[in-house]
Amino acid sequence: MSSLTGRHFLHVFPTFNAGGVPIRITNVLNHLGPSVRHTIVSMDSRFKAKSRLDGSLNCQLIPIENTSTNPIGSIFAMRTLLRRCAPDLLLTYNWGSMDWSLANLVAPVCPQVHFESGFGPEEADGQLRRRVWTRRVALHRVFRLVVPSHTLVDLATRVWRLDPRRVLLIPNGVDCARFARPPRAGVVPGFTKADGELIVGTAAPLRAEKNLSCLLKAFAALGSDAKVRLLIAGDGPERANLEQEARALGIGARVVFAGHVEQVEDLLGWFDVFAMSSDTEQMPNSLIQAMAAGLPVAATDVGDIKVIAAPENGDFIVPKQDRNALTAALRRLLESASLRQDIGAANRERARTVYSQDRMFKAYTEVYAAALAAT
Repeated sequence: MSSLTGRHFLHVFPTFNAGGVPIRITNVLNHLGPSVRHTIVSMDSRFKAKSRLDGSLNCQLIPIENTSTNPIGSIFAMRTLLRRCAPDLLLTYNWGSMDWSLANLVAPVCPQVHFESGFGPEEADGQLRRRVWTRRVALHRVFRLVVPSHTLVDLATRVWRLDPRRVLLIPNGVDCARFARPPRAGVVPGFTKADGELIVGTAAPLRAEKNLSCLLKAFAALGSDAKVRLLIAGDGPERANLEQEARALGIGARVVFAGHVEQVEDLLGWFDVFAMSSDTEQMPNSLIQAMAAGLPVAATDVGDIKVIAAPENGDFIVPKQDRNALTAALRRLLESASLRQDIGAANRERARTVYSQDRMFKAYTEVYAAALAAT
C-alpha cells in the first residue's frame, strides 16, 4: 500500500447516508488507514455513513446543495471545486455523481475511477436513453469503470459501448467471520424469538425498487398456521405504506419493522430464511452478508443474484414480481430444517471462498494504484 501513502482521494456520492455503496466504501477507507487523505462529497448533503469511518482517518466532508437550474453552470461549479481540492484521484459512485465525470472529461484535473453498482426504480426494467448517451460520453475516458456484476459488465460494453479494457469486474466482499456471530439481544427493541418460532428476515432500505410489497404478499400467502414471523430491518420512504399494507393483509401482528439497524450482523442470527424481493439489484451486500451468516435465501432473480448464491440455493431464486413463486420458495425452506441447514452451509462456504472482504480490498487497492501510476 506504500504507493498510496500521502495521496489524496476525492470521493463523490449521490448520498453518504447508510446504504450498500457508502458502507462498502467506508470499509475500504478504514482498510486503507490514515496514510491516505480523503475528501468525501455528498450530493444531497447527507452523511449518516460517517459514523462507520474510523476516527483515525484523515477525512474532510463536503456537503453539496445543488439548487441551480442550469446544468452547465452546475458542471462548471463542480470543476471549480475539483480544481480547488486538487486530488490525486477522483472516485465517483453511481448515476448521481455522473456530472462530475463530465466536469473532469476535458483536460482532466486528475485520473478518475467510476463505480457503478446498480439502478433505482426508474431503470429497473430498462435503460433510459438519455442516461445511456450520458454514460457513453461521460465514462468513455475514465481510467476504469468498476462494476460488481457480470450483468453490469455486459451492459457497460454492449449498451453503453465502453471499451472492454476500461471495464473491471470487482465483486463485493464482506467480513465473513463478522456476519457469522450470534445475534445481540436488544438490538430490535421489544423483539424476542420464541422457542420453535421461525423468522423470515430481510435487510434493505425501504425504497420502491426493493418491492417489499411483494415480500409482504408472499409472506401473507403462507397462511397463519405456521409459527412464523417476518422481520424487516431498514428504514426509508416506503415504511408507512408497507406498515399499512401489512395491516391490510392481516399480518400486521406477525411483521416486525425493526427500523434502521446500524450493524445488521447483530440480528442475522435470528433469521431462519433470508428473503429478497427486489425489482433491481446487481450484487447486493445484504445477500453476501446473509450467505456469510449461513442462511438459505429466497430471492428474486435480478442482477447476479442467482450467480452469487451457492448452486444448492438456485431453486429458490425466482422470477421477479412472481409472488406465488416466492411464497413457494419460502414454504419449502420453512418446512425443512435439514434443507435450510444444508443450503446455508453451502452459502457460507461460497461467501468465504469467493466473496471475502480481503479479496475486494486487494482488488480496490490495485485499481487505485494503477490509476495513479498511469498519470
